[in-house]
Amino acid sequence: MTFDGEYGPSTWDWVAEQAEEYEASNGQKASTLRDTGLPIIVMTTIGHRTGLVRKVPLMKVEHEGQYAIVASKGGAKEHPGWYHNLMADPKVLVQDGPAPFETTVRLLSGEERTAWWERSVEAFSPYAEYQEKTDREIPLFITEPQV
Repeated sequence: MTFDGEYGPSTWDWVAEQAEEYEASNGQKASTLRDTGLPIIVMTTIGHRTGLVRKVPLMKVEHEGQYAIVASKGGAKEHPGWYHNLMADPKVLVQDGPAPFETTVRLLSGEERTAWWERSVEAFSPYAEYQEKTDREIPLFITEPQV
């Protein structure tokens, strides 16, 4: 998988700006969600329709070297656009600090999802409110361990 194609920044200015500043500073700047002080990661996908490289800052939920990827979109009725990218191709880059690494994500269900959901809410409590706002079950992915 190649992530060096044409970049298509987010249409949400703050998302594009944060991802770009985080990446340009090797994770030293723009490393928290706005003024919350809570850490973020940057995930890179390939657009399933456009083929463009897409970057999105996400809340950092890490456990034993794996990361949760929470498709909350603030509790909106629909999934975030990048959810469809992951469903089409689960290969992503995750950047948590100076260097991104390639990994594969997997959609969770059952007890495994419950455990990771609890971790996610512990890391970022608004996730619980987001779930209450929407009728959809918020998709939750995890990165697979690198071997």
